[in-house]
Amino acid sequence: MINQPVVNPRTLAAGTLLAALTAVLALTIRKDGYFTDSAGLSWWYATCWALFAAAVIAVRKAPVRHAVALIVAGGVAVAATGLLAPPRTSTDSYRYAWDGRVQAAGISPYDHAPADPALSGLRDGWLFPAGAACAGPDRARIPGPEGEVHCTRINRPQVHTIYPPVSEGYFLLVHALSPDGARHKSLQTGGALLSLGATAALLLVLRRRGDPRQAAYWAWCPIVPIEAVNNAHADVLGALLAVAGLGVVVRRRSAGGALLGAAVATKLMPAVVLPGALSGVRRVRDAAFVLLPAAAVVALSYLPYALASKDSVFGFLGGYMEEEGYDDPSASNRYALLRLVLPDGWAPAAVLAGMLAVTAYVLWRGDPHRPWSGALLVTGTAFLLLTPGYSWYALLLVALVALDGRWEWLAVAAAGAAKYATVYLGVEPEAVGTPAYAAAAGVVLTGCVLRHRCQLRLRGPKAPQEVQVSTGPAQSIRS
Repeated sequence: MINQPVVNPRTLAAGTLLAALTAVLALTIRKDGYFTDSAGLSWWYATCWALFAAAVIAVRKAPVRHAVALIVAGGVAVAATGLLAPPRTSTDSYRYAWDGRVQAAGISPYDHAPADPALSGLRDGWLFPAGAACAGPDRARIPGPEGEVHCTRINRPQVHTIYPPVSEGYFLLVHALSPDGARHKSLQTGGALLSLGATAALLLVLRRRGDPRQAAYWAWCPIVPIEAVNNAHADVLGALLAVAGLGVVVRRRSAGGALLGAAVATKLMPAVVLPGALSGVRRVRDAAFVLLPAAAVVALSYLPYALASKDSVFGFLGGYMEEEGYDDPSASNRYALLRLVLPDGWAPAAVLAGMLAVTAYVLWRGDPHRPWSGALLVTGTAFLLLTPGYSWYALLLVALVALDGRWEWLAVAAAGAAKYATVYLGVEPEAVGTPAYAAAAGVVLTGCVLRHRCQLRLRGPKAPQEVQVSTGPAQSIRS
């Protein structure tokens, strides 16, 4: 009698690569080199992405039952690595903590900037250090009493918050549930739980309509522990709600639309998935079942803040768009790929035309049973046209890749990570970001071509068709 192996060799290979990925992620997050050693940090990032690619290739060949267990366990281990250090490459979560604290004091987060003396009673030594603690490169100076050095960990302390109401509600909830002295750990823990929730949502959707092993594209992606957990970006909540909304909209349009509205009211960016949710819709009535609940959720979530705020609930949104160069491409590295072939001034119009064309294609030709496929195409196209410099924006893109399975779009997320990790490398932003996004575009096009050829091979040659000939009754030939 021949003994069967206890562990499937493909499962073992995937588990081994996952263990290596987890170990390298832990070392990467522990490394504090964003400001001081961008080159070294970039190599750590590259190693993480290479191990991630090898691990997901291996798990896609493992038995489904083994793969699902490995994805869940690995997702927990990968997310946990983000808890091993304070936020390393972003200070956004400090604003989150402040907004939660301000709301808990009964004050609208949209009414005062963090540097406003009116809120000085809410300051503490963690978010508002003084003296020698202000020496860090991520500290922003704020006015203080004469002769004293005051600063804050919060970026842009002179401007009002930019975050939409669902995010603000999340910040308040985390603050309310946090024990005293938790500091950054509370938001990081929230990010870990949300990322695991997204993994669970992906597995539920993919068990019905796809391959559950695709969930590894999200659960093990380096961007998740780095941006969703360590940097605790609220984008992970938007990604979770978008996944849930696209999964539900197939069966219940109104419920799915409401979830997508909540995603939009979390970070605005998930609005790009709405065309996917309308894939193949031919009747205005069917579109209304999605769009009206989405709009209602956005409006109702803003209403309490609008009533409680003396200032605009849109905060720094307009200033942020201007600061990021969306209105003046020549003053930024926005639209990098388009500017390789077009004059700078044409880039915004080209983005608009490109997005309208892709959206129209998805609305007309999209598969209503796979709305995430159209959502991925629109979202990925937006990334290639806009070439954003913040890697956490791609959390939504990675979640859509996991739903749809078109792995080539992960190259776009990797390009964003490469661009962001090298900001302090001492070279022009275009020197890394533009080639990275160009390479990503090449990977996407190559993947699309290979996938199309594979589909043609699977279909095989067309069967001969009978062609009627008019030379006489009941005559026919085969062509």
